[in-house]
Amino acid sequence: MIRGLFVEALGGDPGVHSARYAGRDGDDVANRKHLLDSLASHPEPWRAYFECVIVLIDSQGEQHHFVGHVAGRIIDHEEGTEGFGYDSLFVPEDFDKTFAMMSPQEKNAISHRTRAVDQLRTYLTQHSL
Repeated sequence: MIRGLFVEALGGDPGVHSARYAGRDGDDVANRKHLLDSLASHPEPWRAYFECVIVLIDSQGEQHHFVGHVAGRIIDHEEGTEGFGYDSLFVPEDFDKTFAMMSPQEKNAISHRTRAVDQLRTYLTQHSL
């Protein structure tokens, strides 16, 4: 599974390096700080999206990709206490609160991971491997 936060103003960074954006020894707090520092010289709004890709290799060796995507924006300060990673900085489209302000059930209903897993589940129910 590949996943990450992609920020347009940063050319797609941190992308697949989201978990270690602030460096190898960084943590969520350091990653969020580094993200905001990196965005400071760029004009808002800071468009971004979370993406999760699940790859299934079937018995014939064919690859099947399932992509979950949630578009939104990065805000200039943290809001909320739920979640992890960049959740306190990310506001999904059509919402007025960050992932970190949502209940786990509310976030999971729209998350990029859920969307990718739902596609995989649909594929598996329609195909015998």
